Amino acid sequence: MLEWAIQSRGRTCAVTGNTFVDKEPCHTVLLQLHSGYERLDLCQAAWDAEGAALAARPNLVSHWRGQYHAPVAAPPEAIGKDDAEGLLRRILELRDESYAAAAFVLAAMLERKRLLKVRSEVREGNRRIFVYEHSRTGDILAVADPDLHLDQLLSVQRQVADLLTNGLPPAAVAPAPGESTTPTERPTAVSASQEANPPGVPDGQGLPLVESNA
Repeated sequence: MLEWAIQSRGRTCAVTGNTFVDKEPCHTVLLQLHSGYERLDLCQAAWDAEGAALAARPNLVSHWRGQYHAPVAAPPEAIGKDDAEGLLRRILELRDESYAAAAFVLAAMLERKRLLKVRSEVREGNRRIFVYEHSRTGDILAVADPDLHLDQLLSVQRQVADLLTNGLPPAAVAPAPGESTTPTERPTAVSASQEANPPGVPDGQGLPLVESNA
């Protein structure tokens, strides 16, 4: 799929090393390197000092201004539970091209729910890559446009519905750090179809998406 898929927001300024505080204004810079992409999170003072030089770099992919949100401890969830966001993250970490179209659709669902925001578009060869930022965590997620054709839309919609209901096949799931490799039974999730237009799909030809309580 992609050499990079998810990059988390830094908790310290990449220039000063100072720890961000909750709701502090910050700047995010995405640079293209030979080995992949590098994310830099800067405090306002660092941006004032270094921003002009960073913006002038030829390998600059994107820059945006945001607000740092301190991580909040989430309540424990049942092992293996997959909503749209959890499923998308697992697919991106898996890097399996057979799930590329499903990842694209899941990202469009989360964008519609305003959990993801498109921050940039990049080209890797002949592929278009959407760079999303998570509205709460600040994580950057890279999702490739699979260039879907109309005759593929129904099968992708069915694949997404099946994945949201049953999760990834046990053989395809990469265990999280500290997570047991023993397959666990996944709870079923209720889904409903709704039209939406993911990026790259013309108006009026939207894909019937499976809504999730993400």
